[in-house]
Order: sequence, then C-alpha cells, then structure tokens
Amino acid sequence: MSDPAAAPLGLVLPAMRWCRRCVYPSSSAVKLMFDDSGLCSGCRVHEQKKQIDWNERLEWLLEEVEPYRKSSGYECVIGVSGGKDSYYQTHFVKEKLGLKPLLVTYNGNNYLDVGWRNLHRMKEVFNVDHIMVSPGVDTLVRMNRLGFRKMGDMNWHAHAGIATVPMAMAVRFNIPLVFWGEHGWTDLGGMHSMHDLVEYTARYRKDQFLRGYDWYDMVGDEEDPVEEHELEWCKYPSDTEIDRVGLRGLFIGNYDPWDANAHSQLVTERYAWEPSPVPFERTYRRMSNLDDRYENGSHDYLKFIKFGYGRATDHACKDIRSGYMSREEGVEMVRKYDHVRPSDLFFWLDYVERSEEWFDRTANSFRDPRVWVRDDAGRWHKRNIWD
Repeated sequence: MSDPAAAPLGLVLPAMRWCRRCVYPSSSAVKLMFDDSGLCSGCRVHEQKKQIDWNERLEWLLEEVEPYRKSSGYECVIGVSGGKDSYYQTHFVKEKLGLKPLLVTYNGNNYLDVGWRNLHRMKEVFNVDHIMVSPGVDTLVRMNRLGFRKMGDMNWHAHAGIATVPMAMAVRFNIPLVFWGEHGWTDLGGMHSMHDLVEYTARYRKDQFLRGYDWYDMVGDEEDPVEEHELEWCKYPSDTEIDRVGLRGLFIGNYDPWDANAHSQLVTERYAWEPSPVPFERTYRRMSNLDDRYENGSHDYLKFIKFGYGRATDHACKDIRSGYMSREEGVEMVRKYDHVRPSDLFFWLDYVERSEEWFDRTANSFRDPRVWVRDDAGRWHKRNIWD
C-alpha cells in the first residue's frame, strides 16, 4: 500500500494535474479534458445545468413518453438497486410522469443489510411489481475472481448485470421504454453536453459499463472456468429483438436537475429510505452504494490502486460542483479517505477463498505507470493533490 506522504528525495514522480475547481485528477477512470483555465470537462458540463430550463425539459419528456401510455400493463421498466437514486427514479416516473413501472434488479449477492431492506421495501412503498435476477452463488464467486484477475474489478459482474438485465426484461415483456438515472460518464467527466440528450445504447453498455468486455470474454478461463449457460443474465438483446420491441433507454438526468443529496433527503422523508447506520472507511457519504458492500470498500480500493484516487474524490467532486462543499474541504476528504485499505477486503478474500498476498500481487499488476512509481524498497508512491 502507498503511504499518502511525500515520496523520498530523489524519486521522480509522474506528472499529474487536478481540476482547479473540483478534485478530479488527470488519471481519472472516466476520461476528462482540461481547458486553458484548468477546469475539467466534468465541471464545464455541470455549468450547463445552471442554464437549463428544467420545467421545459420536463415538458419535453412528458411529450416523449406520451405514446408509451397504455390502459393496462407495464408502461416502462426501471433498473433498481434499492439505493437513493433507485427510489428517486421510481418516484419521478410515478409522480412526475404518471407511468406504471416494472422494477427490475440484478442481485450480485453483495448487499449490505440496510441496502437489502431498502430494496425489498420498494415494492411496498411504491405499490409496484418487482423482478429480481439472482445468479448462482458459485457462479458469482468465480466471476468475482475472474473479473479481479482479468481487469482488476471483482464487481464486473454487477456492472454487467445492472446494465443488461433491465433491457433484457423489457424485451421479454415487450416493454419499449426503460428509464435510467443520470448518464454517469457525462455527470462525472463531461463525456457529452447536457444538450445532447443521449440515450442508452448497446455501445454505451459495453464501452462504459462493461469496460469493453462482454459475457463471451468470461467463458473458457482455465483458472476460474465459467460456462456460457451460467451467463444468460449477461446476454444483451439482439438488434432484431431491440427493433421488434422498439426498445429505448432514457436518462432522467437529461430532464431533471440530478442531485444525489436532494434525492437522499426526499426519499428518506417520504419513503423511509435508510442511509448506512455506520460510516464507511473510504468515503464520507453514508447514502451511496448500499447495494454492494465492496463498492465503497475493496472495489473502490482497487480504483485507488489502479488510478490513484477513490470514491471520496468522486463524491467530493459532485458536492463541490453542486455547492455543498468547498474545494479545500474536498481536498481534505481526499487526503482522509482515498488511500485507506478497507477491512471488508478480508470479507471478500474469505468469500472467494484467496489470500491477502494473492490480492496484493494481482492488484499491483494493474497500477497505472502514469500514476505510480516504486522505490528501491518496493514501496509505491504517487503525487498527491496537496503536494
């Protein structure tokens, strides 16, 4: 593990830069650009939200969904994890659009107890039907190990599941409309303008959600063999099926001023949604990623190992942009949390029946040389935002 302190004298660290407004580094996993004033593309795109007439955007969306209304049956699908955003998406679809949704969940067997309670409460507080797809646990254990070894991400199966199952269920039930929350890569890194109104596509699923891999890349591994029949949940609908149903995926964040803090307050007060009762080790928020015990822990620690930053950076950037936090406060959150080695690592190692030495050896193979250098004693070092 790297010490967040300065590197030894004489050790040349890679060149790094950070956004002058938020705290995103140039090594961001979500690709960024910096303009001549030193602001990242994520911050620049976020500025566009302040100029948008959101009442007008809502009217646009109401016009867009009008042809999908039916006298009976499901009018849309929402992929939900039971988190604050899932609750807000369902609230938005029912209360602001007046549609009848079918909730669809991929269960990767990683839920925290509070997240599991929140998930199961949804069908009751919203009075909706809910389908859950849960792969076999032995399959998931092998997929955890395989994703970790192949790309340094034990949660690849979870990204693939939530990116695939809602669209597959929509095709199965002939429901042409699927709702998603914010477009993550636009929200974080400014991939698109807020005026582009991008929709969910097969390419977005594979290139961003699935890191360029798909189910067939997981079949045939010798160390952790997975068979095709175990991955039916990971197979995206064909172009023929998509055309037959007229399948579309709409991002609510294009039509609503997406604000996780406001969502958390609304769903807590109105629907008794629960944040984490205890602090996380790698971020200051208690309201995020309760559906997966590793997202804020071991999975996020791997992001730090690979790219030199973690979820505290992600959360601080969002809160700085939305005016909940100053940049100085954000830097302190990065200093406090990003480097922490989480205790749930040992829970995961027990789950996949592997050693800590195996984890470190494998994880170190994914360190980005643009971020990390190793000294003669074998210690890893990186440049920090406060250097």
